[in-house]
Amino acid sequence: MFRADASLEIGTGHVMRCLTLADELRHQGHQCCFICRDHEGHLGELIVRKGYELHLLSGSGLAQEPPTEAMDNPHAGWLGVSWHQDAEQTREVLSAMEADWLVVDHYALDADWERCVAESVDRILVIDDLADRQHECSMLLDQNLGRVASDYDQRVPTDCVRLIGPRYALLRPEFASLRERSLVRREHPEMKRILVSLGGVDRDNVTGRVLDALADAARPRDTELDIIMGASAPYLAEVRAQAAEMPFSATVQVNVSDMAERMCLADVSIGAAGGTSWERCCLGLPAVLVVLADNQVSGAAALERAGAALVISEPEALKAELPSVLARMSDPATLQAMSHAAAEVTAGEGASMVADSMVTIAGSAQ
Repeated sequence: MFRADASLEIGTGHVMRCLTLADELRHQGHQCCFICRDHEGHLGELIVRKGYELHLLSGSGLAQEPPTEAMDNPHAGWLGVSWHQDAEQTREVLSAMEADWLVVDHYALDADWERCVAESVDRILVIDDLADRQHECSMLLDQNLGRVASDYDQRVPTDCVRLIGPRYALLRPEFASLRERSLVRREHPEMKRILVSLGGVDRDNVTGRVLDALADAARPRDTELDIIMGASAPYLAEVRAQAAEMPFSATVQVNVSDMAERMCLADVSIGAAGGTSWERCCLGLPAVLVVLADNQVSGAAALERAGAALVISEPEALKAELPSVLARMSDPATLQAMSHAAAEVTAGEGASMVADSMVTIAGSAQ
């Protein structure tokens, strides 16, 4: 069972990486189901279309509850209800399932919630990026560069298995399969094709800011922009109109199923400093990372220190900084060095490694 949410506020990344792990587990012969809340932009249709059973939790509006550590969580509002109510609804679904694992990928949930549902499932895997709260789980996955196991000391049980770092990043298999081809084509780099992808929702229209900056960046006329957006992106129509007025070729694609191929063909990516970073790294794609949330700051800084990316600290800085950043990356030697550094971060085999660990632990307990 997977407990993860997507919404206009949360974005799509948590559900998408859970789907990647579910796909790998299903490939190994296991059954997977999803528990999601009925937020606007919840991705339930995609989950069902991929062949997974979906349990959609109803209810919204954060309920009043006694002050607890959970209420100090800055992401508590993402849940849409109190954590007590969410735990009770989740337990109700789990009670009929006899699940070996519950995978929890949600910044609003912590050890209090996990203890409430623990009796309804054999064991819990938490996917986290923040290392900012307690967890009660058998396994924890944090795929961020620069993270170390000791960051979770005193935050997880002593016997919790910790899978730490981007070698465990949950990437779909097509990234690993295209890795060699992508790396070979980057041995003689140029900056002609730019991939722009600011997440599945982009509720603040950062894509529009990127296009504004690119229009002023004096790029060659043969530059090609490949702009990727989600169908629920509120500014999709505006971006399409803006792309049509760019001084070079710019196309907008929605809900693409060939992102690995598009990354392989791109020379540079401009994107959010979130989970897509590991996809870029697997393919050796140099990146300009735009920090869109506080939880992306440390990961973006780690990628810049590694030499895999250059960082723009906030969307408001795009107009002033993006032209000079791209000019710096136009040097073939710089692009090649960034590509090599990115490729060192992850080989894209994390989903199978995590799935194998889950199966091993479940088997050893029988």
